Amino acid sequence: MTTPLFLLRCKQLGLSMTELDLLTIGLINDMFSERENDDYSGWHELASQSDFDAF
Repeated sequence: MTTPLFLLRCKQLGLSMTELDLLTIGLINDMFSERENDDYSGWHELASQSDFDAF
């Protein structure tokens, strides 16, 4: 990840420069990943017994 891309992600998350002093790069990446997962609508699916058997 490049510096401009990292700063873009911070801006998309609405983080201020003061908050960047308190957070790690890994935490910010995790926050962005979780924000992208919020739009996923497939979380309501439950595994069946056949899914467990196939696993």
